Amino acid sequence: MFQGNHVHNIDAKNRLFIPAKFREELGESFVVCPSPDGCLFVYTEEHWADIAQQISAKSQTRQDRIRQRNAFFGVTTVAPDKQGRITLTPILMEKAGLSKEVMIFGMTTRIEIWDMDRWNTMMASMLSAENGLEDEDMFPEINY
Repeated sequence: MFQGNHVHNIDAKNRLFIPAKFREELGESFVVCPSPDGCLFVYTEEHWADIAQQISAKSQTRQDRIRQRNAFFGVTTVAPDKQGRITLTPILMEKAGLSKEVMIFGMTTRIEIWDMDRWNTMMASMLSAENGLEDEDMFPEINY
């Protein structure tokens, strides 16, 4: 299970350090893909295989094929170097709007990589009282 958050910098060669505790759970190689939320999702290869199967199993209408192309565009399998860094492709960098400083955030079954400015904007929006979320909305299965 992926938990915790880490702030790191992307270097001039688009390399990003992945924290050791995340690398241990991810394995020797893992999958990085653009997310519809404006960040990158990181999955173990096994988990990604399940997700890819679900996406591929959708009916084969023209609209489904367009969705499938969008879901698979930019997906990359990476293996960290000896220093624990991965190299992000230009497509991944562009799709997530990554510049230099990023938030690496554990979301139980996946890791999210956010540009720090986008992260701060998203967090401010999420935490604002205007969202109208109660604790029960965020954690519906927990009895307080």
